[in-house]
Amino acid sequence: MNKSICFIILTALSATAPFSSSADKSNPNVLLICVDDLRPELACYGASYIESPNIDRLASTGRVFRRHFVQAPTCGASRAALLTGRYGGAGNGALFQRAAQLQDNPESIPASMPAWFRQHGYTTVSVGKVSHHPGGRGGPNWDDDTELEMPDSWDRHLLPSGLWRHPKGWMHGLANGEIRTDAGKMDVFQATEGSDDVYPDGVSIDTALNQLGQLSADPQKPFFLAVGILRPHLPFGAPAKYFDLYRDAQLPPTPHPTKPLGKTTWHKSGEFMKYNRWGRNPNEDEAFAIEVRKHYAACVSYADAQVGRLLAKLEETGEADNTVVVLWGDHGWHLGEHAIWGKHSLFEESLHSPLIVSYPGMKNPGESTDSIVESLDVFPTLCDLTGLPAPDFVDGESLLPLLVDPAAAGHPAVSYNGKAKTIRSDKHRLILHKDGHVELYDHTSVAKETNNIADANSQLVNKLRTMLDDRLSPK
Repeated sequence: MNKSICFIILTALSATAPFSSSADKSNPNVLLICVDDLRPELACYGASYIESPNIDRLASTGRVFRRHFVQAPTCGASRAALLTGRYGGAGNGALFQRAAQLQDNPESIPASMPAWFRQHGYTTVSVGKVSHHPGGRGGPNWDDDTELEMPDSWDRHLLPSGLWRHPKGWMHGLANGEIRTDAGKMDVFQATEGSDDVYPDGVSIDTALNQLGQLSADPQKPFFLAVGILRPHLPFGAPAKYFDLYRDAQLPPTPHPTKPLGKTTWHKSGEFMKYNRWGRNPNEDEAFAIEVRKHYAACVSYADAQVGRLLAKLEETGEADNTVVVLWGDHGWHLGEHAIWGKHSLFEESLHSPLIVSYPGMKNPGESTDSIVESLDVFPTLCDLTGLPAPDFVDGESLLPLLVDPAAAGHPAVSYNGKAKTIRSDKHRLILHKDGHVELYDHTSVAKETNNIADANSQLVNKLRTMLDDRLSPK
C-alpha cells in the first residue's frame, strides 16, 4: 500500500471478535469527518454564494461525488448505515437497537466499520457527533457509560460538553452554554459575537485536535479518527462573523417552493416549526425565509472553518501524506423546496448530501463524478484504500473504480423512512409507500419531483420496484 495515501472521511459499527494486529504504521490512517444536516450547497458543488474555502480545498485534491445519496433522511439511521455498511433501521435509535441485538446474540451481528478497523490493528477514536448520540452513550443526559450506542467499536468515544454540561445539552446548544429545554423558548437562529468556542463545535474540535496529535505520535499503530461536526443542525447558531459573510448576500430563488399535490412524503416541518420563530412562517414570509437561509449558510461556513482546523492540524502532525480523508454529510435538508424546512421526506433534498474523498496520488484530483453512489459504499472503499481485507457482509460497493476514473459506472441508491422506501436511478426516483401508493419522478424533466408520472409508466415502475427489492434483499 502506498504510504502517501491520505484519506479523510466525514461520519461513524461494533465487534466482538478478537483483535488482530495485521495493520501497522505503514497502513494509511483514516480521518472521517461527519457533518450534520449538510446539503450539497457548497462552492465546490456549484453554490458560488457559499463561503466554504476549506471544504473546497479538500475537494480540489480529491473526488467530489455530485450524486451521493444517504440511506435515511434522519441522523441516527443514516449514521447507522454509514458505520455498519448495511441497510437497517429507519429511526434515530437504529444503533441502540443494534447494540441490544449484539448483546443478545453477538455472533449474528457483523462488525461495524470502526470495529473492523480496530480488529485489524487500528486505534479507533470518535469525537463529537459521529453516531447519533454525541459521545455514543445513552441515559437521560446521554452520558451513561453502561448504555453504549456502538459497543466494542471505539478505543475512545469522546464528547467534551463544556458549558453545555452534558452531551444532550451540547447537541442542541446555542451560544455560551444555552441548553434546549423547551424548543418553543429557544430561537430557531442566532448569531452571537465571539470566538468559535462560544458554540458547541468549537469545544469539541479542540478535543479532536488534541486526539489527532496523540494518535499521530504513536510510532506503531495507524489511526481511524472520526470527527462529528454539529452545525448546520438546528437551531442555526454560529458566531456573528460567519453571519456577516451573508448579511448583504443575494441568494438564488428556491426551486419548487410550493407544497406538492397528491400523496407524497411531504410533512409539516415539525422539527423546525417547534422553535421560537417570533410568530413568522418562512412558507408565508419571503423575507423571513431569506433570513433562515442566511443563518443556515452561516452555520455551513462555521462548520467549514472547523474542517479547516482539522486539516491544518493533520498537516502539522506530518501525517497528511499517510492519511485518507473523507468528508460526508449525514443527509440533506430542505430550505423551502416543496414548502419543507427540514429533512425526513424522501424527496431529493432530504437524501442528497456531500461526499468527498481525498488522498495524495489520486488520479485526476479535483475532478468530480456524476455517477450515483450511496453512503454504504464508504466502508468497503476505506478497506480498499487502507489495504484491509474487504468485509463480505456489507451492502455497499467500493468506490475505488470512481476514484481512479470519475467516468466509471455507479449504481442506484436506496433510501427509506418509517413509511416508505425509494430508489434513485440515473434518470428517475421511485417512492413506494407501505400502503401501496407509488410516486415516480423524471429527473430529466424541468418538473423533476413535482410531477408524479407513475400512473402512465407502469412498466418502469415495475422495473424500479424489482431493483429496489433486490437491493434490500438480505445477503
